[in-house]
Amino acid sequence: MSTPNKVWFITGCSTGFGRELAKEALSNGYKVVVTARKPEQVADIVAAYPESALALPLDVTVPLQIQDAVQAAIGRFGRIDVLVNNAGIGYFGAVEESEENEVRRMFEINFFGLANMTNAVLPYMRQQRSGHILNVASIGGLRSFPAVGFYNATKYAVDGLSEALYKEVTPLGIKVTVICPSGFRTDWAGRSANNTSIKIEDYKDTAWKNMGDIRGYSGNQPGDPVKAAKAMIRVTETENPPLRLLLGAAALKGARLKLEELRKDFEEWAAVSEGADFS
Repeated sequence: MSTPNKVWFITGCSTGFGRELAKEALSNGYKVVVTARKPEQVADIVAAYPESALALPLDVTVPLQIQDAVQAAIGRFGRIDVLVNNAGIGYFGAVEESEENEVRRMFEINFFGLANMTNAVLPYMRQQRSGHILNVASIGGLRSFPAVGFYNATKYAVDGLSEALYKEVTPLGIKVTVICPSGFRTDWAGRSANNTSIKIEDYKDTAWKNMGDIRGYSGNQPGDPVKAAKAMIRVTETENPPLRLLLGAAALKGARLKLEELRKDFEEWAAVSEGADFS
């Protein structure tokens, strides 16, 4: 059931999941802090809900902007009940082809920005002894693919951080859910992901092929961002939300395949694993 007094804070609302989630939460009667690097890109959302929406400028790689945005949210609404760490970018290139400056930029946004945003909001949630943090990762944070190895690394980092955070804050009344989508019709495979400028011919049948496949179906992915937004809202309205929420049939299939791969390796090498201890 919707709780109209609940306040959402969503990063990366100019397009994709963030935009659809902001609109869906507002239409469900929630108060929403709608953030984007260029707040004019979300002005239309706020104009439709002047009493319950607040647009704020936020680049999650700028710590001062994070602090200012959180303070503005508290000043307007008095609390933050749901934090959605949605801001993120992609990057295409084989591991060997990937450029360090691009990789570091992606980590700053996808991981450190998320971590800093979380730490800025946690004191208020701890004081409330309530709250829910949704960290948007990817099926690529559970299962890796050629051409996006460093993107996978950022999302594995989000998953690992979130699991530890879940164990730390659950006794404090705070919930944590990692959102793990497969292919959705957002800008992730379009303008939101750069290509490496380095080309190594040996990767044409692996990384290059997968990059071409992903780029090729941009705009035709099976995932519906509106349905994803509804699913995320449902998770926040349930008493016992999952630590990980897979979104999309491909995400579920991929996660199941990963489980099978892990089980196979673990069981085949169990004797060697156990044999590494002192006798």
